Amino acid sequence: QNVPDLRPKGMDVGKDELGDMVDKEMAATSAAIEEAVRRIDEMMNQARRDTEGVKLEVNERILNSCTDLMKAIRLLILSSTDLQKEIVESGRGAATVKEFYARNSRWTEGLISAAKAVGWGATQMVDSADKVVLHTGKYEELIVCSHEIAASTAQLVAASKVKADRGSKKLSSLQQASRHVNEMAANVVASTKTGQEQIEDKDTMDFSGMSLIKLKKEEMESQVKVLELETMLENERLRLGELRKKHYEIAGAPLEQLSQDNGLHAPSPTAPSSPKSSKPALMKKPALAQKPNLPPKNMVKFPLTCES
Repeated sequence: QNVPDLRPKGMDVGKDELGDMVDKEMAATSAAIEEAVRRIDEMMNQARRDTEGVKLEVNERILNSCTDLMKAIRLLILSSTDLQKEIVESGRGAATVKEFYARNSRWTEGLISAAKAVGWGATQMVDSADKVVLHTGKYEELIVCSHEIAASTAQLVAASKVKADRGSKKLSSLQQASRHVNEMAANVVASTKTGQEQIEDKDTMDFSGMSLIKLKKEEMESQVKVLELETMLENERLRLGELRKKHYEIAGAPLEQLSQDNGLHAPSPTAPSSPKSSKPALMKKPALAQKPNLPPKNMVKFPLTCES
């Protein structure tokens, strides 16, 4: 797929042609949005023919959110075009429209670049949505496209309002349209994440189409995974015990306290031990919290504690 060049074309096009390029790019962006809406509608019809149940529900939710986003972008383009016309009419004076765009070539190039980015983002989103519906693409690609569209529309708003009057109603309309685009882009992200979770949960727990042999194989693989996880858990518990042992060696805590925190039994001494009989350390940290499934035991007392 060819990716359009989004760089400003001021170095390649004469300044007297910039005005025509603005109109051309805005029209091309509007056409890209209309084509995106048409393609999404086709994908929706295809999904209703080929899928059912949870997958159909997920596809419909994602495609509906994409359609809402395209409609929001369409309004944004219209608002941006209206504001540009107002800016040109109020600022050109006796100059022609082309002369105004040429005199403000940097601003004009910014509009052209932003418009191309919006149209490109819409096309990429539809391509990603198509792949997701056909289960040949990644949900994350659709999420990234949503973020890109939000960024490119923000760029278009920023470029449009540079020369706008702050009190302009058309500027206010453009800013409102931009907020709406952001909301719809967030809806695409939310519907995509929710759909991904639903599909993954269904695929993970759906055993209805398995034969007896397939079920037995899956059962054995699950047992292997459980054993692997149990081994990992046991190794991590041993590591935690060694870490605590080292901690108490440095802190100078007695073996009894180490055994308490590790859930082990300390060796029975010849004489009853007590916190008082332990030689206090000069610097001692508070004892770590005990595991909730163990009964409370004596905690190590600080050396400044006095008992009668």
